[in-house]
Amino acid sequence: MTSSVFQSSIFPYIIITTFLLITTAIMVTMNFSLNWVFVVAIIGEIGLVLMVFKILKEKYTTDKTFKDFYEDHPIEP
Repeated sequence: MTSSVFQSSIFPYIIITTFLLITTAIMVTMNFSLNWVFVVAIIGEIGLVLMVFKILKEKYTTDKTFKDFYEDHPIEP
């Protein structure tokens, strides 16, 4: 079963986790209360672990091998 990367169900996890971790960095820069920064950071870290788990468990297959190298920079024989 081959699925398109752009039709994957992992993108919401990537977007939400990225948003949470960027929000944490902005909150630290703006000197928010440590309690709020800590809560958002912990939620972001949990989201990161969940995102990695979902990416590794996704049913994505390909017929490419290491012999294919990179499609945009082929190896000349």
